[in-house]
Amino acid sequence: MSGQGRTKLLIVGGQDPAVRKLIERLGDECEIVGEAADPTDPRVAENGHECLLVSASAGHALASAAAGPAEGRSVLLLDAIGEGVCLAGIDGTLLWENEFFRGLSEKIRVGVGGMCREAAAYFAPRIARGAPSKQLTVKFEAGTLEEGAVYDIFITPAAFRDSTGTPSEDSAKPRAQRPRELHQVAAVVREVTAQRRHQLKMAAIDNAGFELVRLDAEAVRKMNTIERLKLLEDKIVRYTKDLLSYDHFAIFLIEQSTRRLELVISSGLPREIEDFELHASAEGSGISGFVAHSGRSYICQDAQADERFLPGLPGARSSLTVPLRLHDRVVGVMDIESQTPRAFDDEDRLFAEIFARHVALALHMLDLLVAERTTTNTAVSDRVEGELAEPLDHIMEEVGCLKEAAERDPQAAEHLRRIIEDVEAIRRRVREVAAGPQTLLGVERALADREKDPLLEGRRILVADDQPKIRKIIAEVLRCRGCDVAVCENGQTAIDLLQQVGAGDERPFDLVISDIKMPDRNGYEVFSAARRNTPGAPVILMTGFGYDPHHSIVRATQEGLANTLFKPFDIERLIEHVKKALAPESAEQPTAGKA
Repeated sequence: MSGQGRTKLLIVGGQDPAVRKLIERLGDECEIVGEAADPTDPRVAENGHECLLVSASAGHALASAAAGPAEGRSVLLLDAIGEGVCLAGIDGTLLWENEFFRGLSEKIRVGVGGMCREAAAYFAPRIARGAPSKQLTVKFEAGTLEEGAVYDIFITPAAFRDSTGTPSEDSAKPRAQRPRELHQVAAVVREVTAQRRHQLKMAAIDNAGFELVRLDAEAVRKMNTIERLKLLEDKIVRYTKDLLSYDHFAIFLIEQSTRRLELVISSGLPREIEDFELHASAEGSGISGFVAHSGRSYICQDAQADERFLPGLPGARSSLTVPLRLHDRVVGVMDIESQTPRAFDDEDRLFAEIFARHVALALHMLDLLVAERTTTNTAVSDRVEGELAEPLDHIMEEVGCLKEAAERDPQAAEHLRRIIEDVEAIRRRVREVAAGPQTLLGVERALADREKDPLLEGRRILVADDQPKIRKIIAEVLRCRGCDVAVCENGQTAIDLLQQVGAGDERPFDLVISDIKMPDRNGYEVFSAARRNTPGAPVILMTGFGYDPHHSIVRATQEGLANTLFKPFDIERLIEHVKKALAPESAEQPTAGKA
């Protein structure tokens, strides 16, 4: 401010319409001291003026600074930075803009002017009360992702003038202590579109992770194990598409004893991917095997040039593979493929890694639910056995007391014998129930029935289970009903036998019964082998308490699985499902049943 109270301006670059309009707005507050053709004019460095008014046509704007070489370079520097900077009056009038700010849309520029007016109204009374101006900053936001850009706007006090008063009163005080009025504010406009997208994506992933593990007790209570698995799989597929924007992906889990990668969920990939023999290994099992072995994510930018890449999606040109981690342990991998080269970057990798942790936790929770069911069943059975022990012991004591009298009465002796047998049967059956998946129910009754069944007689059935007791019981019961039974001690033996059928070296099977969890191959792999080599032969899968770590039931059900049985089941129920599967109408229209 000059001694006369008017700001002196030097006009640089000519009076274009914008400059003339600004001079009109400033009115009597400014004094035009001259014009310079460009910023190199010597008068720019003189001190006879307090502000430069630089024409927009010359590529500059109004700078609030004392003229001089350093200040001239500051103007150029503000034009070069990657943020918008502007100076505004307390009424929101834009007095000066750097090049970045001038490139913003009219909507944003007008909006910033209004924000400056609002900020000035906030600053003014605080500055009048003596608040340090350097501590006053307000933040606004402008734009939306839908509009294409988001900006953070930071506004601070920029220029002041002495408040009205007698000159003698003010001049007697140091300038820093004189009362001040806010005169101008400065705004910095920073584009934060990428950061905002990142924040929203992270929030969406966190929400998706919550939804994956959230179990509505009332809804889940009405679902059987197959429906619960299907619910989780649908969620994983949906959120992977929504969050990662790729339809083609697969999830493999590591079979801990063999280190084999078991396909549990896939979307958009060909069925041939199931035929890959992949292990958690640094060599020989492609990118998925490498990631499972190393625990490190892998971006394949060009599938044709990457020797680790194994074909999955036809025409795939790039892929992103991340580990599934449960705490510090790698339990599987998630593989995403694209038909576009270089489709993935480090941000995609970060999002996929975070989402993969949620997927691993959700899959683990399903295992815990099954384990809890097994433990609960055992605990309840043990409690029942304990509660029954005392009255059964009392019955046996009473039987002992009656034995002497029964020796003289054959009919009474026969009754006592039956009582003893029933007591022993009660104890044995409670123990069998407590054994859970390791046993079957109603075996004695089923084996006692040796009558051939016309529907089952002569039918060839394959039974695969790694538990000797289970496969022996099932085979013996079926043979009693007239079936020709081939017994396999594991999944690989069953698959080999089915492949011999496909090659014509073995007679076809009418039905395949397989356990789901076996140490070498899972139930879905046996099911797939049966579909390929014995078309039309129904398949029944068995599992302990619904345990299905590789989602065999869900995937096989979608492809025509005849039925599923949850151990321990009554052997007569198996016979019912076998007969239903072999009925003529079942051969035409297989359906998934519930046990």
